[in-house]
Amino acid sequence: MTVDAARALQVHSERFGAEGKSFRAPARVNLIGEHTDYTGGLVMPMAIDFQTIAVVSPRQDGRAVFYSENFGDEFSFEIATLGLDGRGEWSDYPAGVVWALRQEGVPVSGFNMTLWGNVPLGAGLSSSASVEVATAMALLDAAGVELPIERLANVCRRAENEFVGAKTGIMDQFVVAGAVAHRAMLLDCRAMTFELLPLPEDVRVVICNSMVKHRLADVAGYGDRRGEVEAGQAVVRAERPAVELLRDATLDDLAACADRMSVESLKRCRHIVTENTRVLESREALLAGDVETFGGIMYAAHVSMRDDFAASCEEVDELVEIALQQDGCYGARITGGGFGGCTVNLVKVAETEVFVAAVKAGYKASLGIDAECFVCEPSDGALALLRAAGSSATTLQAGA
Repeated sequence: MTVDAARALQVHSERFGAEGKSFRAPARVNLIGEHTDYTGGLVMPMAIDFQTIAVVSPRQDGRAVFYSENFGDEFSFEIATLGLDGRGEWSDYPAGVVWALRQEGVPVSGFNMTLWGNVPLGAGLSSSASVEVATAMALLDAAGVELPIERLANVCRRAENEFVGAKTGIMDQFVVAGAVAHRAMLLDCRAMTFELLPLPEDVRVVICNSMVKHRLADVAGYGDRRGEVEAGQAVVRAERPAVELLRDATLDDLAACADRMSVESLKRCRHIVTENTRVLESREALLAGDVETFGGIMYAAHVSMRDDFAASCEEVDELVEIALQQDGCYGARITGGGFGGCTVNLVKVAETEVFVAAVKAGYKASLGIDAECFVCEPSDGALALLRAAGSSATTLQAGA
């Protein structure tokens, strides 16, 4: 489905009888670095050209009115009385941004907002962060407030963590806000600093949707995994005072603490410690233009997500194995929080069409499921899109 700002502005005008202003935020795919962000670790995502459009116009009665073109549904509330009382529906994500902005001290006056997007839901491409960032961009502009990227991302993360109830890290919101076209982002989730890395011109990122949907706020396994990680991290911190977060830990640290944590916590923590190393190895491979090494690291990350983090599933594993059998595929792995969703594949440009057809045919023959596949390039994040449109409601800062 194609969405465009002109049509979104028209929908908004017809529904609310007022001209609005539009803002855009992309989706994202994570190339490597899964479940490391909430322990201060390293990730390497990029924005992709799915998007959410938010159109906003003012109203004078102190109410927030959200209309979703995707769901054909409207939800409204009094801004002054908004608390942590979500409905468990689509509206929790933008409403959570209103709550989080007010917690940050940003004045939010009455408004009408239309939301329309084409990010596949439950696919691990961060449809939630796309909605959150688009909403935040619109409301910050309406308030005339500038936030540096780390505060903008944190506002949106708080919306998802505290209002929606999904225990995600900062990666999704940060890259959706701050990505730059033609680059992957290596983000240090503790320091909130990043490096932009080139992807070779002769490869494309192909996303394959297993069609197994998830919603992280509802997936018990996601919360269990994070709890197991935090329990293991607490043991390491107690035994190794120099270790503040798993980001600081080594495999030797884990081995020394293994008898004081559960088998599950040990495996989850081992995934995170080794995944941080894989992100750094991936950086070196990209800087050297070594796509084959990068692809091998991607598959090692999938094995770790499957075996140590136990967050894959039969369908995703099958997609990965089918992909790796195809000519021109350098690497494949699960991407996103897990428990369904998508795989990310690194493929030669010349082989992408054949690759997509073969993976779809193989998946259908194996499991009887019609997969969706998308050939992607790194896209601009919301801040770059805003600058390109000639506005500057927020500030992009890379940090120290």
